[in-house]
Amino acid sequence: MKRLLALLLALTVHLLTLGFVVLGAWAILAHLDSLLAWLLGGVSLGVAWALRPRLGHLPADAEVLGRSSAPELYAVADRVADRIGVARPRKIAIRDLDPETRYERVGLSRTPVLVVGLPLWLALPPRQRAVLLATAYARVPTGGELIVTGAQFTLDAWRDTLLGPAGPLHAREEAQTRITAASLGIEDQPGTGYEVMGMFGRLAGRVLGGPLLLIQYGLDRLARSGETRTLARHESQALRVAPAHELAELRELAAGSGYLAPMQAAALRGESVASIREGALARFRLTEDGVLTSVPHSDLLGTRESDRIDDELLGHFSRAIRGFGLIS
Repeated sequence: MKRLLALLLALTVHLLTLGFVVLGAWAILAHLDSLLAWLLGGVSLGVAWALRPRLGHLPADAEVLGRSSAPELYAVADRVADRIGVARPRKIAIRDLDPETRYERVGLSRTPVLVVGLPLWLALPPRQRAVLLATAYARVPTGGELIVTGAQFTLDAWRDTLLGPAGPLHAREEAQTRITAASLGIEDQPGTGYEVMGMFGRLAGRVLGGPLLLIQYGLDRLARSGETRTLARHESQALRVAPAHELAELRELAAGSGYLAPMQAAALRGESVASIREGALARFRLTEDGVLTSVPHSDLLGTRESDRIDDELLGHFSRAIRGFGLIS
């Protein structure tokens, strides 16, 4: 029931944005010879553009890899996507200094893109690499979740516009001070007019912003009430690839960032990518019964395939480790 209420509330917010589009288009098309109509219509369309739901996009530092340059990486990404039951990524991008790996749909065409964070990827054995991809695929939002998060972004934009800083802008204060000093009190000062207009602007913002804040509060509460169900769905999808203890192991490793400090130290010593990776994998060879002869792997990603991926990404790893010291 709460999920349905959140969806209905989010759709109401999106309909409000659509209303600005309709109003702006009507004002212009119905009064083509009126300058005022063009101004009002342009403002309405501008508001709709500012409040539009944002489409996903790649980060500025993401580098897209061609399928021909990383065939093994694309192959394992396809296998894990098939196991989870999501669309295969049409593009795979890498990020040098962001450890997170995520799966998104970007642009108007909603292109599925897998973004791989190299720091954590470099530190994982083959089996955990497959688990990492599985958790990224499992977090893909449903259509309803996209509608709700888009509405939350729109309400955030409304709040920032209507309920900005209560005090006068520093630049305005400085300009007013300079005008006062320059005029030596001879001319009338515009300060009172500025402050009055600012007061009316803030008053209008609070009158209009009050109901919006109530809507935002209600939508956020409803969205949070469904977080447990969403996390359970993510877990059930990821369990198609790995058991629960492996998922927990990966979460603990990624959250603690304990893998990162040894790699940073090795990078500062000038060690090679192969040496840094071998040191990172040493922890996964240790068990209560002794030392494994090979690192853990799975049917989705074997040791040989993982090594070939390392060869494909060698140049990118070499570039990335030079910046590992910037990761905190």
